[in-house]
Amino acid sequence: MKKALLCCFIWLFAAIAAIAQEQTADYVKQHYDKTEQYIKMRDGKRLFTAIYTPKDKSKKYPILLNRTPYTVAPYGANEYKKSLGSFPEMAQLGYIFVYQDVRGKWMSEGEFEDIRPTRTKENGHQIDESTDTWDSIDWLVKNVKGNNGKVGMYGISYPGFYATASLIGSHPALKAVSPQAPVTDWFIGDDFHHGGALFLADAFRFMYIFDAPRPKPITDKEGPKGFELPSKDMYKFFLDNPTLSGLKEKYLSHTVKFWDNLAKHSTLDTFWMNRTITQHLNSVKPAVMVVGGLYDAEDTYGAFETYKQIEKRNKNNNNILVMGPWFHGGWVRSEGDSFGDIRFGEKTSLTYQQKFEKPFFEYHLKGIGSFNPAEANIYFSGSNQWQHFSQWPPKDVVQDELYLSADGKLADSPQQGEPFVEYHSDPNKPVPSQEGIIVNRTREYMIADQRFAANRPDVMVFETEVLEKDLTMAGPVTADLWVSMTGTDADFIVKLIDVYPDSSSVSSPISKDVVMPNYQMLVRGEVLRGKFRNSFSEPEPFTPNQVTQVKVNLPDVAHTFKKGHKIMVQIQHSWFPLVDRNPNNFMDIYQAKESDFVKNTHRLYFEKGKASKLVFEKL
Repeated sequence: MKKALLCCFIWLFAAIAAIAQEQTADYVKQHYDKTEQYIKMRDGKRLFTAIYTPKDKSKKYPILLNRTPYTVAPYGANEYKKSLGSFPEMAQLGYIFVYQDVRGKWMSEGEFEDIRPTRTKENGHQIDESTDTWDSIDWLVKNVKGNNGKVGMYGISYPGFYATASLIGSHPALKAVSPQAPVTDWFIGDDFHHGGALFLADAFRFMYIFDAPRPKPITDKEGPKGFELPSKDMYKFFLDNPTLSGLKEKYLSHTVKFWDNLAKHSTLDTFWMNRTITQHLNSVKPAVMVVGGLYDAEDTYGAFETYKQIEKRNKNNNNILVMGPWFHGGWVRSEGDSFGDIRFGEKTSLTYQQKFEKPFFEYHLKGIGSFNPAEANIYFSGSNQWQHFSQWPPKDVVQDELYLSADGKLADSPQQGEPFVEYHSDPNKPVPSQEGIIVNRTREYMIADQRFAANRPDVMVFETEVLEKDLTMAGPVTADLWVSMTGTDADFIVKLIDVYPDSSSVSSPISKDVVMPNYQMLVRGEVLRGKFRNSFSEPEPFTPNQVTQVKVNLPDVAHTFKKGHKIMVQIQHSWFPLVDRNPNNFMDIYQAKESDFVKNTHRLYFEKGKASKLVFEKL
């Protein structure tokens, strides 16, 4: 009976959502005219552009531009998008919405290049994404009737990268830009590499379809098909295909370019440095609102880094940061009242839409209302509240430390006891990145219960006593570890966890059957490939059995560990298949053979002068 009722509710919710979507689609058709246009760039290549103009011609409208590699579909002058802008209300506010296939994608001409390098005097490039944006805006303001001469840009993820690119030598008509979860650095912390380690599942699945060759312009109906697992078990699939070269040969022969570039550029060389767009964010003139999710599986790093670099490089800027408890794009793709098993107590996404994105563009592009937010607007999970600061990280934070000890404790000072713990890791039996059978890498892994990993002998667990008062972390977190190993390389995965009380009465919004007492909520996890501990450009082997310092930097945290909870740290050396396996040998892993993957014996040290600890900022 309960199952039947649940099915009815699911069907009803889907039906209501479908009706709402249909109503939005009808609104777009009734209130907008659509045209399709090829816009010529300075080198003669033409970019396919879809333009939606309000039917009401009684006033002029600003232009909102979205440049994307993910298609401006549907194609055809009589085929309309079901919604315009980031969220449905935007269409009702009145803008000229413009969508453009970037160079070399879908119906646009030219050759596509992943995170195309910014042109400089040194590289001699004649075009880049900033010049394509400049040329597009120049054509739009001169040729689209009824525009008021002001342009805004926005985009989530890869389109966020193109929004960031618009800030470099920006067109004078560009007044407001919102890079949202922007792709920023594909070697240090976004998407396909974190800490120099390959995010295997994401890179393989994405590049399988995204990097497929396109001999001629194509529509969304002609695009490549995604990869289908031979079985519904991703963990097993990647263990059965244990080498990166084998994956290339067997499954990626059709997608050559970027996967080959990953293999050719396995360190932070000029290939990656040329693609680090934040190094070019000087003389930023438009108003900027950087948006990101604290539990974004793809680009948490990118949002923080884009904001920080604009602040660092521009003394006089109008640059703000908004970070909420969201998955990738969750600020417009959900109501934001919960994520996974965790409730937030308010519809955080609706707050964002009404208090930030809507007034940001209305004020800067139309002069309507006022927009005077704080510099940094951050939602703190745990305490479930917005906080507003004059900068990020906040000025009034205090650095604090928690020391690891051999008896599994986290304490304010180094503890007496054994000087180290010894344990083993086997890359042929890697620690899973999610609980259960992994069909797909879920977005919820970023916040999910970690009890499934805590019981493994190759996962070291440390936790505080029950907290007697709230502790709020606000900013970067570093695990300062002293280690030794029998091998010459290893990955270091550090997870910061909020442990719920045994007596917790909270419930999961997903299922009443989820046991929330003693829940181990992942607050932040990150990996560092050990050979990059001192430099991402010049990797170094470990000397077997020699004590070595390794610092693992985690993306910024905004979380309150409540009174009655505990703080936990888990340390492990595999996170599979999220991260490719380290063979524990100092080598080019793209060339590794199956026989190169060997067990490692680790020691983690706690003695005076070599005390492993967690360093963080607290309010």
